[in-house]
Amino acid sequence: MRLFHTDLLAALAVSVVLAGFANAQSGGSSGVISGTVQDPSGAVIAGARVEIQNEVSGYDRTVTSDGNGNFTFPNVPFNPYHMTVTAQGFAQHAQDVELRSVVPVTIKVNLPLATGTDTVTVESAGDLVENDPTFHSDIDKELFDKMPLESASSSLSSLVTLSTPGISADSNGLYHGLGDHAENSINVDGQPDTDQHSKVFSNQLSIESIQSMEVISGAPPAEYGGKTSVVIVAATRSGQGITTPHGSVTASYGAFGTSDVAADLAYGGQKWGNFISVGGLNTGRFLDPPEFAVIHDKGNEQNAFDRVDYQISTGDSIHLNLGYSRSWFQTPNSLDAQNSTAWNGLGGVLPAEENYGGIVPGTSISVGATDQRSKIGTSNIAPSWTRVISTNAVFTLGGFVRRDDYNYYPSHDPFADLGPPSLQRQSVGQNRTLTNAGIRSDISYAKGKNNIKAGVIYQQTFLNERDSIGIVDPAYNAPCITLITDVPVPGFTDPSQCAAAGFQANIPANSSGSAFYPNFNPTGANLLSYDLTRSGTSYIFSGHTDVKELALYIQDVITAGHWSLNLGMRGDVYNGLTAASEAQPRLGVAYNVKKTNTILRASYARTLESPFNENLILSSTGCSNLVLRPFLGCTGLSSGALSPGFRNEFHAGLEQAFGRYLVFSGEWITKYTHNGYDFSVLGNTPITLPIEWHNAKIPGYAGSLKVPNLNGFSAQMVFSSVSARFFRPQIGGAGATVSPGAGLPFRIDHDEKFN
Repeated sequence: MRLFHTDLLAALAVSVVLAGFANAQSGGSSGVISGTVQDPSGAVIAGARVEIQNEVSGYDRTVTSDGNGNFTFPNVPFNPYHMTVTAQGFAQHAQDVELRSVVPVTIKVNLPLATGTDTVTVESAGDLVENDPTFHSDIDKELFDKMPLESASSSLSSLVTLSTPGISADSNGLYHGLGDHAENSINVDGQPDTDQHSKVFSNQLSIESIQSMEVISGAPPAEYGGKTSVVIVAATRSGQGITTPHGSVTASYGAFGTSDVAADLAYGGQKWGNFISVGGLNTGRFLDPPEFAVIHDKGNEQNAFDRVDYQISTGDSIHLNLGYSRSWFQTPNSLDAQNSTAWNGLGGVLPAEENYGGIVPGTSISVGATDQRSKIGTSNIAPSWTRVISTNAVFTLGGFVRRDDYNYYPSHDPFADLGPPSLQRQSVGQNRTLTNAGIRSDISYAKGKNNIKAGVIYQQTFLNERDSIGIVDPAYNAPCITLITDVPVPGFTDPSQCAAAGFQANIPANSSGSAFYPNFNPTGANLLSYDLTRSGTSYIFSGHTDVKELALYIQDVITAGHWSLNLGMRGDVYNGLTAASEAQPRLGVAYNVKKTNTILRASYARTLESPFNENLILSSTGCSNLVLRPFLGCTGLSSGALSPGFRNEFHAGLEQAFGRYLVFSGEWITKYTHNGYDFSVLGNTPITLPIEWHNAKIPGYAGSLKVPNLNGFSAQMVFSSVSARFFRPQIGGAGATVSPGAGLPFRIDHDEKFN
């Protein structure tokens, strides 16, 4: 711990030193392009039309030069752009502009006088490829507005899955990047977020608030860490520069009684802006059901987002993101859960002694349908300050606080939560909070061939978990069993009662027990106290921990002729239930064969992969708890706390434009991870527990085919194949998903033969 405090002081010192360089732009994933339009004599031209566009991402913006000939494009995502300038009486001007950091790009445009022959500039196929060593997908709002998103309640997940190669969709808005289990992160206007954002973990950022995204599925640059299989770099919408307020209101109604409404408004001036979006959804199919019939699956969601920008002076600006979202939803029922068939012997599958006729033994309680529900509240505040130090350097300082409050409610009648013996024997409730607070600072310097960025991030995640578990199966932890068949019988509370009733005690001397039907009090704990079928009460588990993370990085994107190099180094210090630190080199190279419009690229990254925070305490400590151990699927090899993973990954690929009609981008990938992560599931609930395997090897490929905007027509196809091979034994977490022991690797559920 003393070592970590030293690292924290060092990080704060770095922040102070960086701030000392400053005597500002959204200091995140967007920047500013500005300039002046002049005639051949040097006189300014007012009213010139300036347009920038990226046909691959779909970004297209137009402004008009003011009375001084100046123009500004604020909040522009990092990308190459084609710029055209036109004015009455002058010939058209066209050039390529590349924005790679928050350092403003300033352009002086000299328009020649018009001649008798009009010239129309047509973009070349070279504008369709990007000389970047990192495999990624660029998506602007103009493009993702056209995407046929299949899920209104997890539209961000749906958008990423449809637009980015190598990402496979899972249930309820979960997605897996290149064979890894949900090791994804999102960076919103510079705010890092490595926690889970499927519908059963946290509420997602509404896509109505997003202007553009860069989805990185290649080797990540040094500024990104924590969970790096997929890194979503999002720039939100801004009202700055929008002097005439405008917005939109949309509403829809569809199958399963699904209705949603959304509204947004952008307004501001040249030095300030505000963007607000709100939305709501109500549906009869919120989560993905286990049956073709949709049963007990209602849900609703509300969200609000506000972004404020203000330019204090020519060199200083501030930026504030505010967000809140809430969701409530039912856990969809199977036919067994809806009809309480577990209380009727599962139609003859279970022994006759376990057919209770739909009545809790010893009572007159008639068991009804399962009624499990969840509620999630997510709030976020992220202020930042940006200082333009010089024409080549920009300093950014930001803070953030994000909180998830997750509540899972068991059925009002806890006995209704009983499922088949292999699925659920207990009624479970949960209240879990995750509060992530941090500070970040960085300095960007761009001049000549170099585009340098150095920064430090310190964040602390406060985890609180409170779980309730009560036994609802009369056959589980039964004190008595039948004499010959060893079938558990209900209605007894002590093994001493068995002989007088014609049964035998459920102890090792009479029966060896099994995973589904263990002996009475199998771990030595008094499970009888927590057996609701025998007048017990639910067991309460409470846990708290802080996860502290420190990152320092420096990177340089070097452009030299046809070459582009991305060199970086990152250092991470992780201190949670376990501790680790790692130096992580990052390297990427790309070469532009301009004659054939081809980009060749290769990259390497060493990364530290942080454990999942959701249910981290329960999964890491549950197997050492004698009461919880039988319910969590613990084995002799479940070794407790999860440790950070370490990965080496290699990428090689190419991007090829075929005229102006088609763009192909492909990548070969191989990743080796020591400590590979997965999830196990707690019963028939949406509660998942992070687990850890010894190592993972994932080779594969991913690619995309895109038809850019061609007279209003565009098309896209993404594809991938990865071999997600994980190696036993399980070395951390609760709930093994395959049989324990060392041996050959197994294919995990996010293995993709072809996607």
